[in-house]
Amino acid sequence: MQLASNEITSNVAVKGSGNLFGISLIAALAGFIFGFDTVVISGANLPIKELWHTSPWFHGFFIMSMALWGTVVGALFGGIPTEKFGRKKVLLWIGVLFSVSAIGSALAPGPYSFSFFRFIGGLGIGVSSVAAPTYISEISTPATRGRLGAMYQFNIVFGILIAFLSNYFFAGVGGEDSWRWMLGVMAVPSLIYTVMVISIPESPRWLIAKKNDLVAAATVLARLGVSNVEEVISSVTDSIKHETSTGHSSGFFSSKYRAIVWLAFMVAFFNQVSGINFILYYAPEILERAGLAAKESLLNSIAIGGTNLIFTFVGLYLIDKAGRKTLLTIGSFGYILSLSMVAWAFYSHASPTFLLVFLLLFVASHAVGQGAVIWVFISEIFPNKVRATGQSFGASVHWVFAAIITLISPVFLDSENGIFKDNPWPIFAFFALMMILQLIWVFTKVPETKGVSLEQLERKLVKDE
Repeated sequence: MQLASNEITSNVAVKGSGNLFGISLIAALAGFIFGFDTVVISGANLPIKELWHTSPWFHGFFIMSMALWGTVVGALFGGIPTEKFGRKKVLLWIGVLFSVSAIGSALAPGPYSFSFFRFIGGLGIGVSSVAAPTYISEISTPATRGRLGAMYQFNIVFGILIAFLSNYFFAGVGGEDSWRWMLGVMAVPSLIYTVMVISIPESPRWLIAKKNDLVAAATVLARLGVSNVEEVISSVTDSIKHETSTGHSSGFFSSKYRAIVWLAFMVAFFNQVSGINFILYYAPEILERAGLAAKESLLNSIAIGGTNLIFTFVGLYLIDKAGRKTLLTIGSFGYILSLSMVAWAFYSHASPTFLLVFLLLFVASHAVGQGAVIWVFISEIFPNKVRATGQSFGASVHWVFAAIITLISPVFLDSENGIFKDNPWPIFAFFALMMILQLIWVFTKVPETKGVSLEQLERKLVKDE
């Protein structure tokens, strides 16, 4: 395919490939705010419970899981603006939503206004889990897509660690209103991220698929340091033509996409029934149940966040070397061992140190396995034509199950009326059983996607009708 201007092609040689990393990092910073916002509520959980004295069901739905229900809505519908208006514009508005949520939640006078602003933040998280991984996968090369895509997850866990640290240091600041400082400080990174997104380019694949603007796409590819601009554009356009010409039923849930839809569903489903959000959201309360004092449990929550960060680095290093399937396998074995031991620790009333060791092993297993893989895997298995829709579907499944687990957790954990108020060991035994099923699924159904271009993956995974 011949482009309109030879000047664009000649510019490729002088553009630095370092731009690819920097641009991917800016987009991935949405993950930092995502992680911070998701976990910061764990420090505000008990102070808010004591302040407003709501019922376990109210606290679970309106206080703890309202952001997640916003996330579900954002993930469900985030694919629509991401496809229509472009990845960059949506990433920009995500920063605005995060900023409004942080300020509103911190100043909320009561539980209903608090829930409203948490919902707004949840919308931002949901849409970011669609737009950011989609954007990064579309600007990456086959050799770098895994680690660049996993930067989104790295920023999530970095945000989680900073949220745990922030909660620890803000505990007691402002007396009973310390939780307002915990939530309000998120406005700072949100505003910084919003300003930085202005500088990034639009996705070249979106420019080709939705705008048919080959010149603009070539300019972006040159800025990203791509050395074979015409070849990449030709591959994308051929893929779009093939996708359009094969089969009469091109709906998202048509038989041609069935295998991919199931892969996205299952990786998102197993991600949440591992118990990761349950543990991150309720870490201080879980550790208090194990016999640690409130301040000590907040400090040990930082250990959980630090372990998550360190082993996410390991996952980042391995994802393009060992591959996605290998990391999911390693993570599954770690999940099964650690969750079984956590269940045993509660059942046998083992020491808090024993429990903490296996909680940290659980977090490490997640960081190397599901944590490193999920957003990369979902963003790369769908064709150009339906990538944002597919990312929206996978993210929606993830967040629906995250919201359900967070909603019902107080019913199981509440110290007065919880089903497992005396001992929560059956919860962890259930999660361990689910991870045995995940291991079977990984062995039998998951394809390896490392080192393969998005267009080659399309030809491999999409069934022509």
